[in-house]
Amino acid sequence: MHGSSRKRGWLISILALLAICAGGAVMVIRNGTKDVSGTAGSARFKVQRGPLTISVMESGTIQNREKAIVKSAVEGRTTILTLIPEGARVTKGQLMVELDSSKLNDDMAVQQIVVQNAEASFIRARENQVVVKSQGESDVTKAEQDVKFAQLDLKKYEEGEYPQELQQAQNEITLANEDLQRAADKLVWSKRLADEGFITRSELQGDELAYKRYQLNLELAKGKLALLQDYTHKRKLEELNSNVEQTTKALDRVKRKTSSDNVQAEADLKAKESEFQRQQAKLEKTKIQIAKCKIVAPVDGMVVYATTGKMGWRGNADPLGEGREVREREELIYLPTTDSMMAEIKVHESSLKKVATGMAARIHVDALPDKDYNGTVGKIGLLPDATTAFLNPDLKVYATEVYLDEAASELRAGMTCRVEVIVKQLQDVLYVPVQCVVQMDSRHVVYVPGLNGPQQREVQIGMDNSKMIHIVSGLTEGDNVLLSPPLHQTSQDHQAPASQPASRPGDSAATDRIAQSSPADSQPASAPEIDIGKLRSMTPEERKAFLDTLPPEKREAVQKQLRPRQRPPGQPARPPGGQE
Repeated sequence: MHGSSRKRGWLISILALLAICAGGAVMVIRNGTKDVSGTAGSARFKVQRGPLTISVMESGTIQNREKAIVKSAVEGRTTILTLIPEGARVTKGQLMVELDSSKLNDDMAVQQIVVQNAEASFIRARENQVVVKSQGESDVTKAEQDVKFAQLDLKKYEEGEYPQELQQAQNEITLANEDLQRAADKLVWSKRLADEGFITRSELQGDELAYKRYQLNLELAKGKLALLQDYTHKRKLEELNSNVEQTTKALDRVKRKTSSDNVQAEADLKAKESEFQRQQAKLEKTKIQIAKCKIVAPVDGMVVYATTGKMGWRGNADPLGEGREVREREELIYLPTTDSMMAEIKVHESSLKKVATGMAARIHVDALPDKDYNGTVGKIGLLPDATTAFLNPDLKVYATEVYLDEAASELRAGMTCRVEVIVKQLQDVLYVPVQCVVQMDSRHVVYVPGLNGPQQREVQIGMDNSKMIHIVSGLTEGDNVLLSPPLHQTSQDHQAPASQPASRPGDSAATDRIAQSSPADSQPASAPEIDIGKLRSMTPEERKAFLDTLPPEKREAVQKQLRPRQRPPGQPARPPGGQE
């Protein structure tokens, strides 16, 4: 009850303050619309002098500055089975999240079978490599022996067999020659004895036959020697040389084949070993993935879900909870390691040139309206925020971190806050609202009341804070300027080309897009020339803001022109971009 009364009191105070501000604004507008110079119905602002704070205001969220980030390390997408409640205190090593590991357990069972088969193939390849190596060594040894035997046979024939055969053939010729000589001597004596009648005719014929036989033996011995020298020796020598050559080549083939078989066996062994190790590593990886399904606290701290206060691609990020799917490397839980906090904001690219690291800032937390916190800009993103760029490619904002100067245990991650980055503190300067200043070409002008309507006055400007802009020169304190500059030119001396629409610094007001040059004969301030086509191309908010600046009579006339015309039945619609 006490808390409700306090909130009700604060609400009444805020409403009263808003009522006072609204009443003051009405008084200012009423005083500003007094017709003192022929500009009836135009709101004015009196140039003021005083301190001016140049700042950039952005909304953001409170986050822990130093924290341990717990991520999902399981490959692919997995489902949360159990989850520790947010805000719970955990100690190092305590289980916080358990992911579904059923599929990984099935994969591990299959992988164990694959590993066993790979191990069997590896052992078989290892034994085969030993057998191939041993067989190759035996084949090489046998081939080397064949070469040696062929060389020995050649040497034996050249140095042993052939000389013996040659000597034997020569000896046979010598013996045959001696036998023939004895037979010839005996035949001579036999003829003498036969003539004298000492031996018979048959005995003489026997001696003659023996002489002829020895004569034939001599011719055979000579023929055998010629055959040995001319044919048998040459053939045998070529045969033995060929055996040496063939066995030498066979030895080379055996060596090459043995080397090839060894290389093939070693390659097969290495392949089977690599496959075995790969399958083993895959099994170990699966076991590690199963272990990673149980996520424990790396440090002591309080559990903060990573989705708290975050925005996703389609708005708010899906809250963390049991049954939710998470992806690999997705941030799940933050464990703050200190009480230091920071504000995460997104600075628009138009304000990026104003903001720099080290600048002071004031942080206002919506949940704690009684206190503002001091901070310092600590980090500015180098590239535009990817999430915002995806949702709106034309919007470029840069993630910026503002560190709180003091510890604030009452703050919680995810709280909404507004951060005012103090760019510069100006003392005793002139300033007007930013909508008073219009840019024409390279000049900046304001409109002041005159006897014949609004008059342009060129000014030099400084920095602005999106509400007030510093006037360096061109105005004095107390001068009245129009809050809504007219959209036409009131003097030929200050006309701007129609192709150069006016624009205001720090603001993209609707009137800048439809400002038109007036004809040579200036129109009165109460009847500006308005481009209805450009007015139709504006957004409803811009169109309403512009119509509110017009006098009631002119506003009603413009609204009538903006109303769509009714077409007779059967008349085709106006083509896109066509004129009525």
